[in-house]
Amino acid sequence: MIHDNSQSHHNHNQCIKTALATAETLCTEQGQRLTKVRRRALELIWESHRPLGAYQLLAKLAEEGFNSAPPTVYRALDFLLNAGLIHKVESMNAYLGCAHADKAHKGYFLICDQCHNVMEFDYQDIHASLIEKAAQQGFELRSETIELIGLCASCQSAAASAGASA
Repeated sequence: MIHDNSQSHHNHNQCIKTALATAETLCTEQGQRLTKVRRRALELIWESHRPLGAYQLLAKLAEEGFNSAPPTVYRALDFLLNAGLIHKVESMNAYLGCAHADKAHKGYFLICDQCHNVMEFDYQDIHASLIEKAAQQGFELRSETIELIGLCASCQSAAASAGASA
């Protein structure tokens, strides 16, 4: 399944509402608290629909009167990551809401290097293949991040239109 974080493919308010409801449920099941700062950080990450850096998040939280110390934001981000509610897009050093937080999975990302839209896709066959290939080398796979960089369909279409009119 591919999850496109562009705003044109789904109801923006509904996806935020769903993400927050999932977060509440998961935190309750895990015996954790979704504090005000954690909740707001998650909301802001989902509102952006693009990966959001820690300092961008910090600035937004500070504007709203939350504690503006970097450790506050990093603790919230660590909590959200460990709870499976967000992903870190390593190449961008930024965070993205997880579209599949209600199930254990490995996220793989298609990143448009023009518009910076990120699409998450979840394919367990890729994960299983990586584990198998690593095991063949006597290697125990503990973590993985796969980020594929290219052009999204919208940017390809815009480039084609610009080329056709030139």
